[in-house]
Amino acid sequence: MIVEIHPQNPQERLIRKVADVLREGGVIIYPTDTVYGLGCDIFQPKAVERICRIKGIDPQKANLSFVCSDLSDLSKYAKAISTPQYRFIKQYIPGPFTFILPASREVPKILKSRKDTIGLRVPNHRITHAIAAALGHPILSSSLPGEMVEEYTDPELIHEKFEKLVDLVVNGGIGGMEYSTIVDMTNEEPEIVRQGAGIL
Repeated sequence: MIVEIHPQNPQERLIRKVADVLREGGVIIYPTDTVYGLGCDIFQPKAVERICRIKGIDPQKANLSFVCSDLSDLSKYAKAISTPQYRFIKQYIPGPFTFILPASREVPKILKSRKDTIGLRVPNHRITHAIAAALGHPILSSSLPGEMVEEYTDPELIHEKFEKLVDLVVNGGIGGMEYSTIVDMTNEEPEIVRQGAGIL
């Protein structure tokens, strides 16, 4: 199934439909401010496992991010960070960044990496923001499998390729070709792990 949602004025009825699919354990493909991503509800372990199967990876080793509607989720799913770190993150979101932070106890066990960290992301994209807000907690997010990012800019082509593997593809227009910039915040000094669309 593919649902067309307006990127500037997301239709509330369709956003609710997407949030319901996630709540019921569905897996979606949806747009962000960088590339299209795979998403599911962080509290649906079977959906998390499905995403890992699609990508052919172990959940504990996967680079899975929490896509949040705003910074309020940071205090819930990440352990306390210093004021300078908080200010640093705040100036770059919403935007094309993933911040690696120590995971709090609220993070479902299946999603904690072996280093007990999570990636937190607040994309600058109205559809993403609306879905996470309607869901009421973060969306688990991962990039689509494979190396050919160029194939993953057109939602119609994405739907053709993945329709049997996911429950819903959100068509929010042509996607980007660059991933988010990953910044490790587990030490006092931020460290760029992967340079992507975001410039520090």
